[in-house]
Amino acid sequence: MTPTPFARLHHRDEPLLLPNAWDHASAMALAAQGFPAVGTTSLGVAAALGVPDGAAVTRDETLRLALTLGRGPFLLSVDAEGGFGQDPDAVGEFARQLAVVGAVGINLEDGVGSAALHAAKIAAVKKAAPDLFVNARTDTYWLGDGDERDTLRRLDAYQQAGADCVFVPGLSDPVRIAALVERLDTPLNILYSASGPTLPHLTDLGVRRVSLGSLLYRRALGAALETVADIRAGRTPRGETPPTYDHVQGLVGGS
Repeated sequence: MTPTPFARLHHRDEPLLLPNAWDHASAMALAAQGFPAVGTTSLGVAAALGVPDGAAVTRDETLRLALTLGRGPFLLSVDAEGGFGQDPDAVGEFARQLAVVGAVGINLEDGVGSAALHAAKIAAVKKAAPDLFVNARTDTYWLGDGDERDTLRRLDAYQQAGADCVFVPGLSDPVRIAALVERLDTPLNILYSASGPTLPHLTDLGVRRVSLGSLLYRRALGAALETVADIRAGRTPRGETPPTYDHVQGLVGGS
């Protein structure tokens, strides 16, 4: 099978830096900065609705966002938590719907639950939407204790099920990252952390995709709080000059 344009971004001399958007304006702003691909962040989608991230209650909103972004001037990868269900066939059907509206990738997390079930979900997605790029995430470092043997066991199962890339958020130790790269048959995705390796260092370690997750969303909220605090204190807001009203209107197609 000929690699898709999104898949090819994972096999270059430099890793794919994937920023994660939470709505149309943020996605378009990132695309305007030259990013060929944009992901979504499940935290941003859930927070906008006032529900917890990872609670499997944002299926419709995630699909609606994909419908909005799927026609954008960028390749879209969707963060689908654990697929919003336990039935692999239902997860496969959801993935098919994402592909129909324009998504080229899906991120599926195991929540350190059953590796066999997660592998079954991955296989179902590849059957329902063969061209959809599956980024299989294990949370052994994010939610668990970082057990190396369990991590490898899970990643092996996900690769065998058809995952195109594997994702280990929370892993930041360079030695362990390099060891994983050597053991894997698929590209490794790492979540960027300010306390972890820099992008050039991750490149040298052989990482092929670096995601930003909810970082941009959280920093945007932080900037909003800093701005209003400055105004309330009688200070001119610090930081870079924000986009103008007309610029934002241009991003969303308003007038």
